[in-house]
Amino acid sequence: MKSYSLALTLTLATLTLFAQDKLTLPELMLKDVNGRMVNVADYSRSGKITIFSFWATWCTPCKKELSNINDLLDDWKSKYGLQLIAVSTDNARNVTKVKPFVDGQAWTFDCLLDVNEDLKRALNAPFIPFTVLLDKNGKIVYTHTGYIEGDEFILEDKIKKLVAEN
Repeated sequence: MKSYSLALTLTLATLTLFAQDKLTLPELMLKDVNGRMVNVADYSRSGKITIFSFWATWCTPCKKELSNINDLLDDWKSKYGLQLIAVSTDNARNVTKVKPFVDGQAWTFDCLLDVNEDLKRALNAPFIPFTVLLDKNGKIVYTHTGYIEGDEFILEDKIKKLVAEN
């Protein structure tokens, strides 16, 4: 019975450590659309509520989600002091389309290039669009896969709860 209890305790401890590790961003270097190398984990150390939105130029729901969030972003920045980071998962063949698209949308938030989907895999994102919300301490507190019109208001409710907790 003691060996069973010890095994169960070790298993639970391992799962807890694994779960805690998954609550933060990995130390991972990606290029932004301007070719600058960025450590993804630095965003979690900003002291701001942070939204990561995974998308691609070929993904219509992704572009709609980012467009709708962008429409609300100035208001969200002033109310909640947050930051938005778009993460393109366009592959090596399509990555040249990302910067012209971002520039054409006049997006002012950071856009990273996850060409090999390293960050997407590290966060166990099943497909895009995929949204990750971090609290001010850099902990992942919410994820969402897919997009339907109005999901940005559900995201804002999650953000409001984070602000209310602090």
